[in-house]
Amino acid sequence: MQAIEQFKQAMQGAGLPPPEVICPDGAIHRFSTNGKKGDTAGWYCFHADGIPAGAFGDWRQGLDVKWSSKEDGCMTPEERQAHQERMQTMQARREAERAKVQAEAAQSARTLWDKASPCAQHPYLAAKGVQCHGVREFGGRLLIPMWDADKNLQCLQSIEDDGGKRFHPGCRTDGLYCAMGKPEGRIVVCEGYATGASIHEATGLAVA
Repeated sequence: MQAIEQFKQAMQGAGLPPPEVICPDGAIHRFSTNGKKGDTAGWYCFHADGIPAGAFGDWRQGLDVKWSSKEDGCMTPEERQAHQERMQTMQARREAERAKVQAEAAQSARTLWDKASPCAQHPYLAAKGVQCHGVREFGGRLLIPMWDADKNLQCLQSIEDDGGKRFHPGCRTDGLYCAMGKPEGRIVVCEGYATGASIHEATGLAVA
């Protein structure tokens, strides 16, 4: 089907390797974007009836792209109305699926956090010249906790010996923080664990 091939080409143009099979049922379908079997950060929804259209993206990257086989300006008022209603339905499905993915990922992150051991030392921290502040270690990886405003663990950042970093797959990453020290009037907000640890150790101030 030409529209499906065009949809795949749009995926490739956005930097996503499309799945071999595109199911035109309008439902959310998850797929791997990095070649790993357990990865499901990629997603798409596509319908072929009426004006073929859909959306696709990558929850890890925060990518969300809408696609239509017919430009909005070329649609009749009736087609445009039907198209907008269809896209709104798909948007609602995407938001519900994303919330589900993030909830599952957060639970997975908490399970890993519970299995991890309190960190005493780690090659990455030694290289940066900073100490452990509420972080843990599992399988040689340094685990940085990422909390939400209600102090619920939502995600983990893992750091390898060589400094390679990645977020726990599927997790929410926006609006989260890692805390160091007890707030007493001032809190320093910065990016990166090593930077935060350096500031906290040099000033004694609480850091997020």
